[in-house]
Formats: sequence, structure tokens, C-alpha cells
Amino acid sequence: MTQQEKLELIIKILDIRKGEDIQALKVTDLTILADYFIIVNGTSNTHARTLADEVEFKLSQKGIEPQRRESDTGNTWVILDYADIIIHVFDRNQRQFYNLEGLWADATPVDIGGLIIKE
Repeated sequence: MTQQEKLELIIKILDIRKGEDIQALKVTDLTILADYFIIVNGTSNTHARTLADEVEFKLSQKGIEPQRRESDTGNTWVILDYADIIIHVFDRNQRQFYNLEGLWADATPVDIGGLIIKE
């Protein structure tokens, strides 16, 4: 699976599971941590954990395992590190608190409009 296919699959999984305000940022020129960050929030800590679990499960079915998964004890944030793509899943309050979009404002936004299902 190419990096682009993986990126698209992750976004589609998050969208299908009703992740809110999905953002993809290309950070290749800004950090060695990853090529892309995906930022999303759930409606609650349970929803945030479910979003992360679903991405991990679906990618695992394709033979892709995260190098690392971290979360706080309340599941208000979860990070899935796939080396080239890091997924940041938050509940609404933690997303506002961490403000990754502001922190990585120099990153290049990725147009994911064609991957999001319009309701």
C-alpha cells in the first residue's frame, strides 16, 4: 500500500466513524517525525478511543501495524504513530487545548474534500 493510499484509507475510516473536523497536514519539510499529521476529534473520550481503535483495526487487517500507540488514561487523546503518518485523535476540549493546527501552522494543508462523505 502506498503512502497516499494509506492516507486516504485513514481519512475515510475516520469519516465513516463520524470523526469531526478531519485535517491532514503535510509536515515533510518541517519535521523528521512524519510526512503527514492527521488531526481529528470525537464527540467524547469514548468516541475518540473508538476512532483510534477502528483505524488501528482496519489497518491491521491490511498488515499495517502502528510503531507506537499512546493515550492518556481518560482517552481524551490518542496518538497512532505509523512512522510516515501520525494520527492525533482528541475529544473536543483536548483538541482546542493542544491546538495542533496552530502549532503546525506552517504545514501544508492537504485537500481531503474528495474523501469526505457529504451528508
